[in-house]
Amino acid sequence: MDAILEAAFQLLEADGVEALTTNHIAERAGVSVGTLYQYFAGKQAILAALAQRRAAAARDRIAEIVIAGPELGAVRLIVRTLATAFEGLPATRRALLDALTLAGGDDVVMRHHLTFFDTIAGKTAFGFPLSPEAGFVLTHAVVGLLRAATAETELALDPARLEDELVRLMEAYIGALVMAPRGDGGSPR
Repeated sequence: MDAILEAAFQLLEADGVEALTTNHIAERAGVSVGTLYQYFAGKQAILAALAQRRAAAARDRIAEIVIAGPELGAVRLIVRTLATAFEGLPATRRALLDALTLAGGDDVVMRHHLTFFDTIAGKTAFGFPLSPEAGFVLTHAVVGLLRAATAETELALDPARLEDELVRLMEAYIGALVMAPRGDGGSPR
């Protein structure tokens, strides 16, 4: 499976999603097409598995960062992990994000959100009350903006400057949560 997924990524980078076929993937991976179909139903299933694997790795890395505790630069590490989860050319990232959404539906981000909070439950403490709403904003804001940046390639956003802006956004939000009155779940009214 690893060879098939790596071959698919290499071909996706080299030739784009339109030229990607199961025959090409099998040939690059050094397996027969029949073997490929034993593991995957087709090209979209391969792309979805590749995307899912990378999303899960990013989610698990972020959980490690959060569990390790608040350290200087943790927000930047989290933003960078999210920004680099789907490496490659913009067209490759877009194809993988599309495959993830197509296979997992609109609630794919929600499932990762829930898994993330299950993973960190009882293993870390925040300097603020983490309401479900605050958790939603913390886990979805950067992801949503990165998805938009991937889709809107004509803006030609500089990745380093975008990272700086996302860090600024998250640090300001976390600062606001820390300063919020304690009795309202972290949400000033």
